[in-house]
Amino acid sequence: MKNKIELFETNQVRTLWNEDEGEWYFSIIDVIEVLTGTDRSRKYWADLKGKLKNEGSELSDNIGQMKMMASDGKMRLTDVANTEQLFRLVQSIPSPKAEPFKRWLAQIANERINELQDPELTIDRALSQYLHLGYSENWINQRLKSIEIRKELTDEWKRLGLK
Repeated sequence: MKNKIELFETNQVRTLWNEDEGEWYFSIIDVIEVLTGTDRSRKYWADLKGKLKNEGSELSDNIGQMKMMASDGKMRLTDVANTEQLFRLVQSIPSPKAEPFKRWLAQIANERINELQDPELTIDRALSQYLHLGYSENWINQRLKSIEIRKELTDEWKRLGLK
């Protein structure tokens, strides 16, 4: 599994790629914070779960938990939703940001699908993000080279049967 932080506008949304299922999971409280602007997203989520349950929705029953990096730097169990569940959840939250958020989510999904078909797009996206974050081209080149070298090293370890 691979933890990652995506940005919607200026807000962070923690994501997790589950390789076994081939699916992305999103932190529900991060999404609620983005859509509502509340600083009490956990309380909002608890209330919304109760409301959905009372309405007969199975959405909250199907929500799982996965370990994600918390604000204190520790890995903690967090309620997560896959893309389908997330779209259903967004429909349950009255927010003017709902439509832009759904477009953002669709864009991320499309980018990842394209990257699976052409891994070079992943490198291009990383370059763009590093430049956007203010890193120098020299630093970026060194970073990409170190990633390549580490990949070659771990591939060699696998070939030799080392763990």
